[in-house]
Formats: sequence, C-alpha cells, structure tokens
Amino acid sequence: MPSLSIARAANAKFAPSYLPVAVFVGGTSGIGQGVAEAFARHTKGNAHIILCGRNKSAAESIIASFPRPTAPEAKHEFIQCDATLMKNVGATTSSLLSRLAKINFLVLTPGIMTLRGRDETPEGIDKKLALHYYARWKFTQDLIPLLRKAKEAGEDAKAMTILAAGVSGKIDFDDLALRKHYSVSAAAKAAPIYNDLMIESFAEQHPDLSFVHASPGIVRTPLAGSIVQVLAYPFAVSAEECGEYMLHAIFNAESGAHLRNGKGDVIKQKGYCGPEDARKQLWEHTVKEVEVSA
Repeated sequence: MPSLSIARAANAKFAPSYLPVAVFVGGTSGIGQGVAEAFARHTKGNAHIILCGRNKSAAESIIASFPRPTAPEAKHEFIQCDATLMKNVGATTSSLLSRLAKINFLVLTPGIMTLRGRDETPEGIDKKLALHYYARWKFTQDLIPLLRKAKEAGEDAKAMTILAAGVSGKIDFDDLALRKHYSVSAAAKAAPIYNDLMIESFAEQHPDLSFVHASPGIVRTPLAGSIVQVLAYPFAVSAEECGEYMLHAIFNAESGAHLRNGKGDVIKQKGYCGPEDARKQLWEHTVKEVEVSA
C-alpha cells in the first residue's frame, strides 16, 4: 500500500517518449476530474487530454487549470456527451474514431447517486446501470481499435473503469437488465460485478492490453452528497488524493485484467458465485442490450 507521497512521486516519473492521448469519460467532476487533473499535472500539460461529460462550463474551468503545455502538438478539449443514452455514446466514439490516431489511456467514471427505483432512459435502460455499466462497456468496446493502435506503436494502451471492484454476491442471469426484479441494492451490487466480468472479457479478447477495475473507497465528491460527506469525512479522501492513487494504478497496470483498491493495490474477487460461462452470458446480453438501444 503506497503512501500518497510515494504514489505522487511515482506518478511524477511518468515521462513517455511519445505524446500521450487520454480520454476521461466523466472527467468533469469528482473522481474523474481528480484523475484528469493528476494526469495533466504529471504530464505538465504535454498531452492530448479529452474530457467527456455533460457540463461544458465545468470542463472549461478544469481545462483552464491545466499546466500550459510546451509541446506544440499538445491539446486539451471537451466533448459533450450524456452517457445515459447509448446513441450518444455511439456518436461520441464515432467522432473519436474518425479523428484520433490512438488512445493511450481511457478512464471511465460516469455515475449517478440516486435512491429512486428503476428510472428508464428513452432507450429502456435504467439510468444507474446505463452509466455504471452499459456506457462503460460501449466506450471500451468501440474504442478498442484506438487502444490497439497505441499498443502497436509500442506505447501504453490501458483502460480503467472506477466503480467498486471485487464486490461479492450473486447476480440474476435471467434478469441481467433488472427489468423484472429491480431494487437500488440489486443495481448497486450488479454493476460492480458486471464491471469485473467486463474487464475479464476484454482482457480475454485482447490479452496484450491492460484493463483495470478500481474501487476508489470513500471519496469526497459532489456525487456523494453533503450529508454523506460530513458523516464519512474521517474515512474519506479528497478527489485530488484519489486521483493520484488511481493514476498510479493505471500507470503501473500490466497487460491483462486487474482489480485495484483505493490505494491502487491488487485485490481479488471476494467470492462471486455464478456459472462458468458468466462472462459469455453477460457479454451476449450486453451486445443485444446496447445494439437495441443505440
């Protein structure tokens, strides 16, 4: 378990021979913002950084705080995307595929905190699951070609989803979309397990790329709400601290699938019980769900 100072010092040593391209989905607030800002600091702004989210003014403020780059090809930009809708995700990934030569780092943190029951988008997907799983899967699946381009050039090619790695429990393979038996607790348990299985599937298909699912722990973010922030304050870390740890985790991830905790340490699945072909079943369900919705 590295201390914050050790993680920060290690991140500061990141000095690639190439100009890195990093996409932060959900990077306009909270944990995503923390990781994006840490990345900008440690690259001294010399990177192509793309913040993807809904809040343009927040993105512009964040980008204005980035170090001014010295590399002429460096670029910092915002792409607006409401990731609750798969058609929006598809439009965004199509745009990125058409104009980027590669992606070195893909960081996924879109989320929502709600105690409401099932709340469907116009595409028929629950909003919580849309942000916490389906959009993350589609961003990764669609942008794999750009990660592959980076890998083929001998550069970093890594994707990270930040939610709640290693959650134990069972999921209902007869109701993966939670249309029959939805509850806030069921959605809260299913999405992290889906993310675990998701990175395992991607790593199985692309064993030379890196896929990370991290559990950030308790982080002081606007998403947590003021009451939660007050009650959890003694145990929580700032988004800036979390950003350093998450960046350390993705910088140091080797090829394959990896689960990480809030300090970036390796963790294991805590007793997930399911069929042997769980990854296959979830993958097939996701393809159908996303294709019908998009």
